[in-house]
Amino acid sequence: MKLSVPMPVKMVLLVLGTTAFYMYLGQIVPQKEEHPPPPVLISDDMTTEELVEIGRELAEGKGQCLAACHNIGSSGPSRYPDLGGIGERAATTIDGLSDIEYLAQSLYEPSAYVVPGYEDGMQPMNEPPINLSDDEIRAVVAWLQSLGSTPTVTLETELGY
Repeated sequence: MKLSVPMPVKMVLLVLGTTAFYMYLGQIVPQKEEHPPPPVLISDDMTTEELVEIGRELAEGKGQCLAACHNIGSSGPSRYPDLGGIGERAATTIDGLSDIEYLAQSLYEPSAYVVPGYEDGMQPMNEPPINLSDDEIRAVVAWLQSLGSTPTVTLETELGY
């Protein structure tokens, strides 16, 4: 005697078998766990040197500047301009803007001036998904100044935004 299995039962068994297979497969594939960057604490009594260090941490972490878009020198991705020497170049890039104003504009309104040879596409750093605070942007500007120049930014520095 031949046992006949109804079609709905066959379909249920197929779905259960396929689900079990993919659950097993998902368990044997190593999982990468990503944690959000630790919060950056900026206090009112920080020196410019401390701001430079925090700015570097923000550029490497929360700001994602060096992870995906910019490089310093000749290594790394070059989707956007090389930041090596930007502290020196910033004061002469746009007539009428100081180095601080140019760097702040580049973070708040990156589409206002696009370096020739590169495409517009950088997101404003004070908006989601990056969402840097004004003090965090001051720290990043201080770090950018330090790349080829002497940083002068403090927490009292007016960025114009």
